[in-house]
Amino acid sequence: MAKVKLKEIAHARSGDKGNTVNIAVFANHKDYYPLLVEQMTVARMTAFFKGLVLGEINRYELPNIEALNFVCYEALDGGGSSSMRIDHLGKCFGSNILRFEIEVPDSFNVK
Repeated sequence: MAKVKLKEIAHARSGDKGNTVNIAVFANHKDYYPLLVEQMTVARMTAFFKGLVLGEINRYELPNIEALNFVCYEALDGGGSSSMRIDHLGKCFGSNILRFEIEVPDSFNVK
């Protein structure tokens, strides 16, 4: 097994509403989706976003489009107009999650 950054096998989109962030992760190939389901658990997402997401994280599986959707509560220090963060928008969470590490079988020939 090799460890790769999520960006090697998936892409992401994210956005915000108030103090909540939505992050969608799409497998680049159907063979990658089971790896996302297995390894992108709520516990691992909570650890990955420690200090940024202070509330609950919910995960939704979308097998028909080989995607996962994460809804992260209390993630923006109150939201755009009340946050003192330099980056107070949810769109950057999609870029951040692409640094998440995934183990892939050597046979997948991923960088």
